[in-house]
Amino acid sequence: MKTFGIRHFSPAGAYFLRQFLDEIKPALVLIEGPADFDFLIDDIVSKKLVPPFAIMAYTKEAPIDTILYPFAEYSPEYQAILWAMENNKECHFFDLESDIILGLDKKNDDIQEEEIISETNSKKSIKIDMEGFWERNLEQSEDMQGYRSGSALFGESLRKDTNSDDKSFIRDIVRESFMKRKIKEYIEKGFDTEKIVAITGAFHTSAIESLEGAMSDKEYKELVRRESNVTLMPYSYYRLSKRTGYGAGNAAPSYYELLWQGFLNGDTTYHERKYLSTLAKYMREHGGIVSSAQVIEATRLARELAIIRGGSVPTLEDLKDASITCIGGGSFGDMAMGFAETDIGKKIGSVPQDAMQTSIQSDFTSKLKQLKLEKYKELVATPLQLDLRENLRVKSKESAFLDLNRSFFLYRLVVLGIDFAQIKRSNQDNATWAENWILQWTPEAEIQIVESVLKGDTIADAVAFVLSERLLEATKISEIAEVIEAAFNCGLPKIVEGAKRSLDEMANGTISIHDIAGTVSKLSNMISFGDIRKLDREPLVPIVKRLCIRAALMLVGESTCDDIAAATLADDIQKIHNVFMVQDFLDESLWIDKLMELSNRDDLNTKISGLATAILLDVGKIDEPTLRKEVSRRLSIGMPAELGANWFAGLSMRNHYALIGRLTLWESLSEYLDTLDEEEFRRSVVFLRRAFVEYSAKEKDMIAENLGEIWGLNAQAVSEIINSEIKEVDTEILEDFDFGDF
Repeated sequence: MKTFGIRHFSPAGAYFLRQFLDEIKPALVLIEGPADFDFLIDDIVSKKLVPPFAIMAYTKEAPIDTILYPFAEYSPEYQAILWAMENNKECHFFDLESDIILGLDKKNDDIQEEEIISETNSKKSIKIDMEGFWERNLEQSEDMQGYRSGSALFGESLRKDTNSDDKSFIRDIVRESFMKRKIKEYIEKGFDTEKIVAITGAFHTSAIESLEGAMSDKEYKELVRRESNVTLMPYSYYRLSKRTGYGAGNAAPSYYELLWQGFLNGDTTYHERKYLSTLAKYMREHGGIVSSAQVIEATRLARELAIIRGGSVPTLEDLKDASITCIGGGSFGDMAMGFAETDIGKKIGSVPQDAMQTSIQSDFTSKLKQLKLEKYKELVATPLQLDLRENLRVKSKESAFLDLNRSFFLYRLVVLGIDFAQIKRSNQDNATWAENWILQWTPEAEIQIVESVLKGDTIADAVAFVLSERLLEATKISEIAEVIEAAFNCGLPKIVEGAKRSLDEMANGTISIHDIAGTVSKLSNMISFGDIRKLDREPLVPIVKRLCIRAALMLVGESTCDDIAAATLADDIQKIHNVFMVQDFLDESLWIDKLMELSNRDDLNTKISGLATAILLDVGKIDEPTLRKEVSRRLSIGMPAELGANWFAGLSMRNHYALIGRLTLWESLSEYLDTLDEEEFRRSVVFLRRAFVEYSAKEKDMIAENLGEIWGLNAQAVSEIINSEIKEVDTEILEDFDFGDF
């Protein structure tokens, strides 16, 4: 039996392995990977499959565990499978079956070569860049024998430096024992020992060269199994670089593809030219100025760095250092996005539809057909407008509520993070029945659907699992309200009911007015739109009542705050007030009483008091004489300028047109400004400017008309005077301002 040790994503390993197979011409090729993956080999070699792809196995029952085996075009295992197909030779996976691997104790699992090296080096006080070390010493091997020798030495070093009582090492021994068992089985079937090639990670190669210690029948039967499913799925270079569920990936998959292409072209310098030119192109497309001369200089510097560091061909580290110096002006930050794009790229693979075995994919496809959304599974973004009302012109119930069921389905995809649907706000006022979506299919969405099978067998089951998990993790009533809102949008009444019970329980504890505001606002929307989405609204009503009463009782106490906290509190008050105005089942008398107290008191935050006055003005609880009296009191010579202006800012937070239409307000403001001395005027104008930030240009012109009428001037002249004066005042204040306070 012949062995070939590789690293899982090694362009040189893939290239030299094919040379080795051409030389040996084995009758049987064995690949490190679960033996029950064999049924996927025909799909793996299909012309419909485009790398990167992955094989995923996952347990059927909670707690869900997975194992993931990604492949790139330059994966040695993938190239070995292709070689066997091209040469009509047998090929099999020969590691422990996936249900056994999933049954092994996973604590401290997935310890990779980098971690082993890091641990070893910490003991020896030696720092080694794993990627750079491997690339310079093995990816740049000049021949097959050099690569095999280096890989074997590397694997032996890893084994030597691994603690024999480490759990991951013990699992490796079990796996190697099984691999030996499988090799013996194939020999017993009649395969010539010299015509078998076993391909494994460098760590395992030396261990399986001898078949002593092969797993016995008894040992095999004693292994714990967890029932599992296996599927083939598309993968992306981004996920490969992030090592999603698989620790033996590489940090720069797109760059390693350039190395692979260089091997195929017989050009060891291909990767450096292609990398630097691709990087330069990205920088130019994103506003950078990169000349051809800079690229040439970066190439020269990278080659010199390679020689200085003991190599002959630049590695990724050499190319990056040279790029930062010659293209980025010494700044890594200016090059960071370019490096991410060039190192990783956006490549996404695809696999034959019939090769993907997950139930959730079948459910997704079925739902697309049932909801007549198949035509939207396109790479071009397409708008979709939904009318959630019952369609009375059709006979079947399914057709009558087609758009509502579409809405439920699309919201479920949003909860699962499947990038197929994006909600847009409706431009139609009060159109609670209208929804606008943008649908666009991406290969990445296929990956996200497959990964969602870990949460449930169907889309609905997966969403229920996600929302239940959020509910368990919720520590605030607003977080529970978000779960209720999501379940409401997704059409999952059981989740809504469970979340309501949790909300009811948590609402009895200590909660903030900010938490209440966010919660009652969401619940109020659901109550208002409950009929259109077929929600039983009644259980939400007592919760909203209780929370609104608590908010009213807390209001005055919360208003003893600074201006920073007042900004948040002001938003919260308006949210709660809007709920009182919208929901007829609420008794607003207590809330109005508290607003009245807040409006009359001088010892609270003046901005909040001003807002309370504005709200009372809106609901007709304050008349013109009372407003004039309150303005005269708040904007008086005895009131500090900043407090008076801050009160006016709060008053200006609601219904600008209602304020603009009250000439008495602007007369009082004018009289107030006339009473201020120069220093007080300068200070008050700064605060007043803040009050007018939210006013539109048209509204400011209307204010100028009011002041022009009061002052007996032309409105345009008043506007010009106001703008010029404010600009001058701000400049002077900034010049005199003592920034030491900060």
